Amino acid sequence: MTLTAPQRETARRLLREAEHHVAPIDPLSALLPGLELADAYAVQQGNVARRLADGASVVGHKVGLTATAMQRLLGVDEPDFGHLLDDMVHRDGGSVLAARYCRPRIEPEICFRLAEPLCGPGVTVEDVLGATDAVAPALEIVDSRIRDWEITLVDTVADNASSAGLVCGPWTPLAEVPDLAAVLVDLVVDGERVASGSGKEVLGHPAAAVAWLANTLAGFGVVLEPGQVVLPGAMTTAPFVSAGQKIEARFSSLGPVSVTFV
Repeated sequence: MTLTAPQRETARRLLREAEHHVAPIDPLSALLPGLELADAYAVQQGNVARRLADGASVVGHKVGLTATAMQRLLGVDEPDFGHLLDDMVHRDGGSVLAARYCRPRIEPEICFRLAEPLCGPGVTVEDVLGATDAVAPALEIVDSRIRDWEITLVDTVADNASSAGLVCGPWTPLAEVPDLAAVLVDLVVDGERVASGSGKEVLGHPAAAVAWLANTLAGFGVVLEPGQVVLPGAMTTAPFVSAGQKIEARFSSLGPVSVTFV
């Protein structure tokens, strides 16, 4: 880490205020030029700890930057992660207030539900599949508290990997979905298909992203616990969304999941 403790607290405060007031800020990487990846994760964890102290609970984690195009855009060669809290979860088929977000985007993902703990290092794809009892169609709402999404890696990591919400559809036992890499999805906005993809877009196999997460979290002394969920990464591009739009992801083998922004 290169930032001082007061500088890291300043970064946390700026992000909290940006989220609370729905008023995005300039990139932290510009405001605090010494910001490194370790600092960014410390900022993220500090703000998560504050939310937990206020009554929220961790329901799982998300993996970001699994797409090669996004890694190239930010000049990185591995994903990042953020936390999923209970106050970020929305009902399938329900509605969310667009005004609570700065500039939201939507991503279709295959959500994993763990029945056994995953503790790195050394977790493999086979370990992930063995620990998973069910998967579900999901939409991740991503939002940046950084103005105009002008983010670098440290900006998005500090900002909880740009995670803002989760909409999860019905669970399907993993045994009924033999090849997650072959699952297809169409992302539909107001009845029009805007993107398509498959599970192989996520590091070649969605479970590979979950394995990466378990192994990376081991360095922070964190274990993925039974009952927790994991979003492994987007299967398509992530279009911007706004009030009045209905977003639906239609998955082969898993079925649909939807949400409306109002």
